[in-house]
Amino acid sequence: MSIRLSREKINFLARQILDSMFENDQVEFMDEPNEIRLVIVRSIEDELNLYEKIDLKAIAKIESQKKAIKEGSREWEILYRKYYNEEIAKLGKIIG
Repeated sequence: MSIRLSREKINFLARQILDSMFENDQVEFMDEPNEIRLVIVRSIEDELNLYEKIDLKAIAKIESQKKAIKEGSREWEILYRKYYNEEIAKLGKIIG
Protein backbone atom coordinates (compact mmCIF):
# COMPACT_ATOMS: atom_id res chain seq x y z
CA MET A 1 0.00 0.00 0.00
CA SER A 2 2.98 2.27 -0.10
CA ILE A 3 2.96 5.40 -2.20
CA ARG A 4 5.62 5.59 -4.87
CA LEU A 5 6.15 8.58 -7.11
CA SER A 6 8.69 8.89 -9.86
CA ARG A 7 11.28 11.64 -9.68
CA GLU A 8 9.44 13.30 -12.56
CA LYS A 9 6.13 13.34 -10.64
CA ILE A 10 7.80 14.70 -7.51
CA ASN A 11 9.40 17.49 -9.55
CA PHE A 12 6.05 18.23 -11.18
CA LEU A 13 4.38 18.52 -7.76
CA ALA A 14 7.19 20.73 -6.48
CA ARG A 15 6.79 23.07 -9.46
CA GLN A 16 3.01 23.18 -8.90
CA ILE A 17 3.53 24.10 -5.24
CA LEU A 18 6.11 26.73 -6.14
CA ASP A 19 3.83 28.21 -8.81
CA SER A 20 1.04 28.38 -6.25
CA MET A 21 3.31 30.21 -3.86
CA PHE A 22 4.27 32.71 -6.57
CA GLU A 23 0.59 33.47 -7.13
CA ASN A 24 0.14 34.36 -3.45
CA ASP A 25 0.93 38.03 -2.81
CA GLN A 26 1.51 37.31 0.87
CA VAL A 27 4.49 35.03 0.19
CA GLU A 28 7.89 36.67 0.11
CA PHE A 29 10.81 34.71 -1.30
CA MET A 30 14.19 34.90 0.40
CA ASP A 31 15.93 32.36 -1.88
CA GLU A 32 16.12 31.60 -5.56
CA PRO A 33 13.10 29.72 -6.96
CA ASN A 34 15.19 26.66 -7.84
CA GLU A 35 16.51 26.44 -4.26
CA ILE A 36 12.97 26.61 -2.95
CA ARG A 37 11.86 23.96 -5.44
CA LEU A 38 14.66 21.67 -4.25
CA VAL A 39 13.56 22.11 -0.64
CA ILE A 40 10.02 21.22 -1.66
CA VAL A 41 11.31 18.12 -3.51
CA ARG A 42 13.26 17.00 -0.43
CA SER A 43 10.21 17.57 1.77
CA ILE A 44 8.01 15.45 -0.48
CA GLU A 45 10.64 12.70 -0.59
CA ASP A 46 11.05 12.78 3.20
CA GLU A 47 7.30 12.54 3.67
CA LEU A 48 7.01 9.62 1.25
CA ASN A 49 9.89 7.84 3.00
CA LEU A 50 8.18 8.31 6.36
CA TYR A 51 4.96 6.77 5.10
CA GLU A 52 6.92 3.92 3.49
CA LYS A 53 8.43 3.14 6.91
CA ILE A 54 5.00 3.23 8.53
CA ASP A 55 3.72 0.90 5.81
CA LEU A 56 6.57 -1.56 6.46
CA LYS A 57 5.96 -1.45 10.23
CA ALA A 58 2.28 -2.25 9.74
CA ILE A 59 3.11 -5.16 7.44
CA ALA A 60 5.75 -6.46 9.86
CA LYS A 61 3.16 -6.48 12.66
CA ILE A 62 0.80 -8.54 10.51
CA GLU A 63 3.58 -10.96 9.59
CA SER A 64 4.50 -11.38 13.26
CA GLN A 65 1.07 -12.83 14.07
CA LYS A 66 1.07 -16.47 15.20
CA LYS A 67 -1.64 -17.21 12.68
CA ALA A 68 -0.65 -16.77 9.05
CA ILE A 69 -2.82 -14.11 7.46
CA LYS A 70 -3.05 -14.04 3.69
CA GLU A 71 -2.23 -10.67 2.18
CA GLY A 72 -5.24 -9.18 0.43
CA SER A 73 -7.71 -11.00 2.65
CA ARG A 74 -10.33 -9.04 4.57
CA GLU A 75 -8.56 -9.84 7.86
CA TRP A 76 -5.22 -8.66 6.46
CA GLU A 77 -6.76 -5.38 5.26
CA ILE A 78 -8.41 -4.74 8.64
CA LEU A 79 -5.18 -5.42 10.53
CA TYR A 80 -3.16 -3.35 8.10
CA ARG A 81 -5.40 -0.32 8.58
CA LYS A 82 -5.40 -0.80 12.34
CA TYR A 83 -1.61 -1.07 12.61
CA TYR A 84 -1.01 1.69 10.05
CA ASN A 85 -3.30 4.04 11.97
CA GLU A 86 -1.57 3.11 15.24
CA GLU A 87 1.79 4.06 13.74
CA ILE A 88 0.34 7.33 12.43
CA ALA A 89 -1.06 8.07 15.89
CA LYS A 90 2.36 7.41 17.46
CA LEU A 91 3.87 9.82 14.97
CA GLY A 92 1.37 12.49 15.98
CA LYS A 93 2.35 12.05 19.62
CA ILE A 94 6.04 12.30 18.77
CA ILE A 95 5.62 15.44 16.67
CA GLY A 96 2.93 17.10 18.76
